[in-house]
Amino acid sequence: MTHVVHPYAHRLGVIRDWKSRWFAKTPREYRQNVMVDAAIRRFLKKRLRGHYVTSVEIERSEKHVRVLIKTSRPGLVIGRGGEGSQKLTKEIEKVIHTVPPAKGGSASGGKLSVRLDIEEVRSPESQAPVVAYMVAEGLEKRQAFRRVLKQTVEKVMANRDVQGVRIAISGRLGGAEMSRSEEIKRGRVPLQTLRADVDFAREVAYLPYGVIGIKVWIYRGEIFADQKTK
Repeated sequence: MTHVVHPYAHRLGVIRDWKSRWFAKTPREYRQNVMVDAAIRRFLKKRLRGHYVTSVEIERSEKHVRVLIKTSRPGLVIGRGGEGSQKLTKEIEKVIHTVPPAKGGSASGGKLSVRLDIEEVRSPESQAPVVAYMVAEGLEKRQAFRRVLKQTVEKVMANRDVQGVRIAISGRLGGAEMSRSEEIKRGRVPLQTLRADVDFAREVAYLPYGVIGIKVWIYRGEIFADQKTK
């Protein structure tokens, strides 16, 4: 039987790097760090929904946590005169401090200060999280799902970096009583080729009659050892 592997995790150490980069001295510290990272990601996913965030990367030293947010609309996150990023930094610090201590340990969140970096992403149509949110946005505006899929795929394929795209949605499509799945594909998406630069994202569209799940795969060509960028 086949095993479905997350396209990002499948390529870790080959053409991808970890999104959380740090070392822990003890298993207890490792548990605490994982809990803090998960809390930060959960908070940012909810807080920055609609800000076209493509990824959140976390690095840490002894007393600092560096959170790198990659987005195609940095102005929305930074805000006027940097107010948005300052407010977000304080909110992340608050989230870290409220994480309960790992079993058998003490909370380390109180000592940590947060450094927030915001990086602009070029060509948002080639980023799976942005495309997934575009589909969710269309569905939440009550547009016909087939039309949303077709328009999104055409928009993505118009980008010269993209060689293939696949979008799958499932749920009560069109408000039907029974849930079902629909899929659209253009070009090729080689999921088993390790050097294939495949970006993957999941998103949820919230509708009055339930949620619709969205999955997006975008293939951007092959990456070889001498041109690694991620």
